[in-house]
Amino acid sequence: MKGIVLAGGSGTRLHPVTRAVSKQLLPVYDKPMIYYPISVLMLAGVRDILVISTPVDLPAFRRLLGDGSELGVEFSYAEQAAPNGLAEAFVIGAGHVGDDTAALVLGDNIFHGQGFGRLLGDAVGTLEAEKGCVLFGYPVRDPGRYGVGEADETGRLLSIEEKPARPRSNRAITGLYFYDNDVLDIAAGLSPSARGELEITDVNRAYVERGDARLVDLGRGFAWLDTGTHESLIEASQYVQVLEHRQGVRFACLEEIALVKRWITPEQAYALGERQASSGYGDYVMDVARRAGAAATG
Repeated sequence: MKGIVLAGGSGTRLHPVTRAVSKQLLPVYDKPMIYYPISVLMLAGVRDILVISTPVDLPAFRRLLGDGSELGVEFSYAEQAAPNGLAEAFVIGAGHVGDDTAALVLGDNIFHGQGFGRLLGDAVGTLEAEKGCVLFGYPVRDPGRYGVGEADETGRLLSIEEKPARPRSNRAITGLYFYDNDVLDIAAGLSPSARGELEITDVNRAYVERGDARLVDLGRGFAWLDTGTHESLIEASQYVQVLEHRQGVRFACLEEIALVKRWITPEQAYALGERQASSGYGDYVMDVARRAGAAATG
């Protein structure tokens, strides 16, 4: 599976903060926002990741992430010159995906929950065994603000409605999407919507109409956080702060994920933490690496 992180847009709802920096580079507590969606792809076992952003912002993402080799992954980069819709990610990223399956995650979405890695692995396995797409639904209080999915008892998607006046369910479609390779042709064949964009909902509807769309329910115990406004951005930071301070672990720590998956060694992880040792984040990475090294030798 190839991964795509869509980190474009102008972040107008966060102006004036985002007039000088990409929204996805803003901090969510102790990490840049883009670490969180990248961590989702890594948890799913995806190691080849394309970051799509604006021509102005791409150099900053390259400085932050590099080529990924330090984490045992591969980062590549592509431009989205204008915000022409989420589905354009598969037009821009067609060469990156090639003949493989694809995972798209939005650069401002934060996911967290116990057993999330296993759930993602199961979804990848489902997609490899069957054609179609796997979407992720989250129960919300106000579904009329979102794209809403209606599924049967087996998880098969029956319908998707965009901001319906009378929602058929309370399951919002989140910004995480798994597709078979047909998504490239579907996206390439789309026409712009009334607002001039290639809509991801139109891609999803194509799979629903074929009977090839499934919905994984992220229910009780999971968090799906929005970071699109000043209020939601600080709420997300507070959520991460409280969770990490209470539990003593950090989520969306890319070095730790790479270490647990054995994409890097404890020695390599320690070196990455040592370079950031003046921060609590760097101390955490070194501690994780020390414990992993001791377990390996003891």
